[in-house]
Amino acid sequence: MPYLTKSEHESRIKKVRKLMADNNLDIILVYYDEFNIGNGWYLTGWCPQFESGAVLVPKQGTPMLLGGPESEPFAKQDSAITETRNFPVFMVPDEEYPNATIIDFPALFSELNGMLGSVKRVGLVGGGRMPADCYHQIVDGFSGVELVNVTDDYVQLRYIKSDWEREQIRKAFAIGDACYDAMKQKIAPGVTEIQVAAEGEYAARSRSASGFGFTAIVGSGARANAVVPTASAKPMVAGELVMIGLAPKVNGYAGVMGDALPVSGEYSNSQKECIKILREAFSLTKEQLLPGNIGKEIDAPARAFFGKHGLSKYLVCPFVHTIGLHEAESPFFGPGSADVLKPNMTVCVDISFFGHPEWHGVRIESGYEITEKGCVPLSAKLDAIHTSV
Repeated sequence: MPYLTKSEHESRIKKVRKLMADNNLDIILVYYDEFNIGNGWYLTGWCPQFESGAVLVPKQGTPMLLGGPESEPFAKQDSAITETRNFPVFMVPDEEYPNATIIDFPALFSELNGMLGSVKRVGLVGGGRMPADCYHQIVDGFSGVELVNVTDDYVQLRYIKSDWEREQIRKAFAIGDACYDAMKQKIAPGVTEIQVAAEGEYAARSRSASGFGFTAIVGSGARANAVVPTASAKPMVAGELVMIGLAPKVNGYAGVMGDALPVSGEYSNSQKECIKILREAFSLTKEQLLPGNIGKEIDAPARAFFGKHGLSKYLVCPFVHTIGLHEAESPFFGPGSADVLKPNMTVCVDISFFGHPEWHGVRIESGYEITEKGCVPLSAKLDAIHTSV
């Protein structure tokens, strides 16, 4: 059953065809795979397993999925686009499918010319993430065609979230609250990081999460310095802080939660100081979530605050990013960003530092929906925790 509704799919195809018309394109090719899901999922509500592929949208006629034969039946069941073509370059290397129909790009080019009359300009999305062999096969197969990189324009279609998208994100954050409670309750000396991750993952899946925006983050003690440490078999030790994070998805859209919690159940006085600094920086950043503000304006107060506390050298990540089909996606509102915050964006305040000699790595994170008047918490629970001092 497709995750993407018919009305959402049709609306997005319409936006893509306007982009094509604005750039005088005959077709647009959107590359994606399991590691670069968002651009393809935006049109299909689907991503292949094991194989890679592309979405082809012609200026008129039926969009196609270009992929491999192993995911073809999956696509016909679950994708919003079910017209498929199979290519060796998207398949598992050396795998054989004797009953599948497999073509090459010259054959596709001939088909498209017959359908559209003449293909002269092709918009390419995600070319920078595409394997070199795939790119060269497209160039060679579409002989005489001008390839136009429209990745930035396409990605901007995803900046403003529809009513339906924001509904999925709110549901994902609600699941994130349950994951937070489950993981927090499991934390104790002697419990392994993997056991903590398992509690959060079960809380998500048992509430119908469709997947995760990243592999569960659980890093205790010095392991938190890894910035995004996946859970290990390390037992947690009394007196440590443990950094947790999970990003459950609903219909492909992510929520997230993140915190730094005491393994012993109570923060030490020093750890209280650490958490107080994080929460004050979080509140300073949240205050900047006003429509019309640009990235470097949003980033500046917390960055200056960390400087006053001598923590600037431990900063790795900016403090605000967008959330949607990826847990962190464009635009990113960092110290050099001129991106403008707009109503109906969904963003995360993500406050962290890493490499501290005593506190190691810490991160607190939650999300907000931007309205005409300001920001609305996507998790009232985490908003209350992260803004309390």
